[in-house]
Amino acid sequence: MSTTPEPEPRAPRPALVFDDPLDQQTSDDTDRGWGERPEGDSAADLKRFLDEKPPHHI
Repeated sequence: MSTTPEPEPRAPRPALVFDDPLDQQTSDDTDRGWGERPEGDSAADLKRFLDEKPPHHI
């Protein structure tokens, strides 16, 4: 007599979704998706300016 373990129950498979993908908003549809940062103070603006300034503008 062999003692084979009982198989574990399988997790349910995800259901297929047939919605139109163009109806859903993506991160590119928002300002944040284009790299906009939330409103901040002038010190944060200066830091952003210095971080994003090209090296030939030093």
